[in-house]
Amino acid sequence: MSNIKREQLVVIGNGIAGISTVEQIIKLGGSFDITVIGQEPHPNYNRIMLSYVLEGSKTLDDIVLNDWKWYEDNRITLHTDVTVTGIDAERKIVETDKGITVPYDKVIMATGSSPFILPVPGSDKKGVIGFRNIADCTQMLQAAQTYKKAAVIGGGLLGLEAAKGLVSLGMDVTVVHLMQDIMESQLDHTASEMLQRELEGQGIRFLLGKQTTEILGDARVTGLRFKDGEELEADLVVMAVGIRPNVAAAKLSGIEVNRGIVVNDYLQTSVPGVYAVGECSEHRGACYGLVAPLFEQGQVLAKHLCGVEGQPYEGSIVSTKLKISGVDVFSAGEFMEQAEHSVITAKDDWRKTYKKILMRDNIIVGAILFGDVSDSASLQSMIRKQTAMTEEIYHSIMGTECAGKGKGKAFSLEQMPDDEIVCGCNGVTKKAIVDAVTLQGLTTVDEIKACTGATRSCGGCKPVVEQILQSVLGDGFKTAGKQGICACTTLDRDEIIAEIRAKGLTTTKEVMHVLGWSHPEGCSKCRPAIHYYLAMLNPVTHQEEMESRFVNERMNANIQKDGTYTVVPRMYGGVTTPEDLKKIADVSLKYDVKVVKVTGGQRLDLIGVKKEDLPKVWEELDMPSGYAYAKSLRTVKTCVGSQFCRFGTQDSMGMGAFLEEKFERLDFPAKFKMAVNGCPRNCAESCTKDIGIVGNDGGWEIFIGGNGGTKARLADSFCKVKTDEELVEICGAVMQYYRETGKYLERTSEWVERMGLDTIRTAILDDPKQRKELVERIEVALQQVEDPWKKVLNDEKLRGTLYQDARPVSSK
Repeated sequence: MSNIKREQLVVIGNGIAGISTVEQIIKLGGSFDITVIGQEPHPNYNRIMLSYVLEGSKTLDDIVLNDWKWYEDNRITLHTDVTVTGIDAERKIVETDKGITVPYDKVIMATGSSPFILPVPGSDKKGVIGFRNIADCTQMLQAAQTYKKAAVIGGGLLGLEAAKGLVSLGMDVTVVHLMQDIMESQLDHTASEMLQRELEGQGIRFLLGKQTTEILGDARVTGLRFKDGEELEADLVVMAVGIRPNVAAAKLSGIEVNRGIVVNDYLQTSVPGVYAVGECSEHRGACYGLVAPLFEQGQVLAKHLCGVEGQPYEGSIVSTKLKISGVDVFSAGEFMEQAEHSVITAKDDWRKTYKKILMRDNIIVGAILFGDVSDSASLQSMIRKQTAMTEEIYHSIMGTECAGKGKGKAFSLEQMPDDEIVCGCNGVTKKAIVDAVTLQGLTTVDEIKACTGATRSCGGCKPVVEQILQSVLGDGFKTAGKQGICACTTLDRDEIIAEIRAKGLTTTKEVMHVLGWSHPEGCSKCRPAIHYYLAMLNPVTHQEEMESRFVNERMNANIQKDGTYTVVPRMYGGVTTPEDLKKIADVSLKYDVKVVKVTGGQRLDLIGVKKEDLPKVWEELDMPSGYAYAKSLRTVKTCVGSQFCRFGTQDSMGMGAFLEEKFERLDFPAKFKMAVNGCPRNCAESCTKDIGIVGNDGGWEIFIGGNGGTKARLADSFCKVKTDEELVEICGAVMQYYRETGKYLERTSEWVERMGLDTIRTAILDDPKQRKELVERIEVALQQVEDPWKKVLNDEKLRGTLYQDARPVSSK
């Protein structure tokens, strides 16, 4: 058996469609050596969760479906940031833009789609973008820091999600839509009108029936002009008017292409050995832009490639759910009534709910739900199976009493096929959930989430997961599993700290083992958190665990989307010397640094350093790291203060440099920023810092809990002090109290609101004894810390191991 040659399978595309197919192949025991080629510099992430990244409720780490380690564990060769240019079917070679060629026996094309950009004058201006990937999110997040007026062209699913995200970033957002109803491809007029009112209440404006004819501005967009001559001011324009399948490589390879890559019922293209799945494919004249069909196609293809008997793919009945927090909308099948339809509707203006079921010859063929989507999975299943309407189903969906029976129950586990997808975001079937319950003994939704991935994204499938658990377990179903710091544990932050203290735990692995982690190796959320808690509790005895740090902390630099890094040397208080500037210039030239940027924290950022050059760059700079990547003190921003400014009353530069040198290197729950102003004119912007300090004639005023990021917050006035010694003491006490009571990744802006300003004042200002103890503890911690990177750079073996590591903990 060991001498049998494994077939070479190449997957072109590292998105949901391609990787879900690979997951199915692995589950079926397929014998392939697998190579995945992806255009983006990231592992596989959940593209449909981008709206949550945009609004700030999730990070890239949160939406990663398969991290770097998953590829390693499954012996998958992954090429990121690489574009396939063609397939040589005669030589059976996949060719790329980076000169990489990969031989194949089978190829899966999962190239996805690209946003359609309206061909109007000005569409190439700066500030005009699509909304399709993490890079688009990054552009929007950056734009929101500078610009305030956004226009989203397109009132469909993606456009509305983008609009809500931009509103959450504090932008003034207008959705421009050609039709008179938003989401007109999924909703009728009633549901569309209800949705519009709800979104207007959340701050989104709408211009309906407007055709964009020109994008205004010189180099950068300044607005839109419409066919009726009206104009709209905008300095960011997001195009969300549709998608186009990515078929360029298929065309160049001689594969049959119509709108998408043409495939048969087993997802085969016109070229033998080449298959296509997902948004790039066209099956029976249909291209699907929603996620559920991608999983259905992947299941069929995986069985076909593995030689497992299965049904052909015959198309999908699509359904839609809007992923906007606070808004529940569902649509499936036919939704606009025609003469042949029988229609059931129920509208409740007080509860803001709307239900509509369409039938043809008493067979359920479509549905719309607004406000209450708990029956969405049941209805989708009925539409797919062409279920006939019954009294029981009617009363269950409409919430009325069924004569002699009470309320009906539409859900039936027995009637649901094993391969029916319950979680459309992650492609989890009914069978996967039932197996997790019956074979692994899981009893809660949280356990199912950790094991299968169901409910971990939008959460829309949670009601069906609960119904499956209820059906299988009966009275053994636990309705509410306790939330832990991540899916690996049900323990929260305080419980973990208490257990570490009580049991004398000293390492991350020991904590996870003793406290019964469901995943023995933990995840990218809990490993760094435990590492921080251990160091905070036992600063003298704690041993550094580099493997529990995020990639940026491990590399001593910030990773960028192209795989290069940015290096930020420390400049205490924003002050440097001509000698240090010359070193930065010399190193930048020697190592071909792409850009040297002045940061908002008054430092210089060397952008575009190659990974292999990082040790030499730091060695030749011979400057301390600015920790621009760390959960620690980043910068202390200062004005010129009394040394030079005619308005300055205090030496802000001297105090800023002192504070930065004193507290650098110390870990915090999250990144930490400070500012020192020499007078109340606030040139260093103390009002948006974790600790802001403002000088006055009588001394200093201290502010805490400010944030200038995606969740902006003005700092609260904490106290006034007369001497420099009092200032340093109280700053140290605040920092240590935050270190000891803050949750991992919780900024001080969130910490202050959770703890309460009065509680923090009482602990530090009203209790001199406790303040003294806090200062003593932070001094002990400061005595233990030294820049770990000095040790790395001075240890050739350690340095080589670190910088050759290609699979670090994912960035945060």
